[in-house]
Amino acid sequence: MSFVFVSGNLALDFAGTLKWRRSHPEELLATPADLGRWAMEAGLTSEPPAVGAEGLRRLRALREAVYRLVRRAMEGGSWAEDDLRLVNEEAAHPPPRLTLTSGGLVRSGDAGAIASGVARSAAELLGEFAGLRVRECALEECTRIFIDRSRGGNRQWCGMEECGNRVKVANYRSRQRPS
Repeated sequence: MSFVFVSGNLALDFAGTLKWRRSHPEELLATPADLGRWAMEAGLTSEPPAVGAEGLRRLRALREAVYRLVRRAMEGGSWAEDDLRLVNEEAAHPPPRLTLTSGGLVRSGDAGAIASGVARSAAELLGEFAGLRVRECALEECTRIFIDRSRGGNRQWCGMEECGNRVKVANYRSRQRPS
């Protein structure tokens, strides 16, 4: 399984690793190895880092704090102090280490570095929130949040491959049914 990066922000893509939150939650970070693969696919590390059960627990807690903070910002509400504290604590840790080699750039780090990268991305997003068009996917079951950077500001779905296609297929089928 590959992860998708359609949200336009690292922290939002990380929050999307728990799919279908309201109906049938699907955990994409079921194991520490899944988290390592996500970090590599997200570009935080060049190789999947070794992550233990505690690192996975820590990053899942960060993921949920980010999701709650963004949802509250979308609703115009105030943020929970515990969520703010967690994001700020994780952002204060060193981010992934960059090493320039003759073979190119190598990114490395542990669970703390991954958490720092995600938390810093969340802090930047939330700090600039008023100037962004942040939306939730229009597919009712989908809970992925994304930044709408479309020219007209009318993006509806997190991505065409999954949600947009589902809506279009359902609309097509409804038009094909006899009345």
